Amino acid sequence: MPDDLTALDDSELEKRLAGVRERMRPLEQELAALRGERDLLLTELRRRERNLRRTERADVKEAMKEGRFPTIAALVAASQAGSFDEYAYHLKTGGEVRLGFPGARSQSLTFTDGVQVTQAGDFAAAARLYAAGWELGGPGRPGVRIHFPGTRQERLVAADDLFARPRSE
Repeated sequence: MPDDLTALDDSELEKRLAGVRERMRPLEQELAALRGERDLLLTELRRRERNLRRTERADVKEAMKEGRFPTIAALVAASQAGSFDEYAYHLKTGGEVRLGFPGARSQSLTFTDGVQVTQAGDFAAAARLYAAGWELGGPGRPGVRIHFPGTRQERLVAADDLFARPRSE
């Protein structure tokens, strides 16, 4: 727009503005139609993702019912080495969780001897504590602290209500 707009009077500016708006109208209509089409496609993608997650959770729940995945208590009792990250952890509802505190860099399990509390950062440490008679949880609060990935929401669940699925499955 090489014109010096300061030299134009108000009626000429209004006229030019109306002309620009008139040229924009078909583009805005086309853009609105494209946005509607995009939103429709995004909705379909979200629906498919929800159905896939629902199916995956149902498969995990079925495998847990069949006994293919051990509980965290059974896994700690049987394991001697390995990383907690080798497994995906699921509540009995099928939802995936992580061990330990939200925001922690690595997963951990809390053990107690009834008075003291300590953290195990892998299965080797958990096996040593378990063999020494320590139990999952804190004094007077048995269980496993879990949190939901991507959230700050955490809770304590019974060790028999938390299942471990090998990440390779």
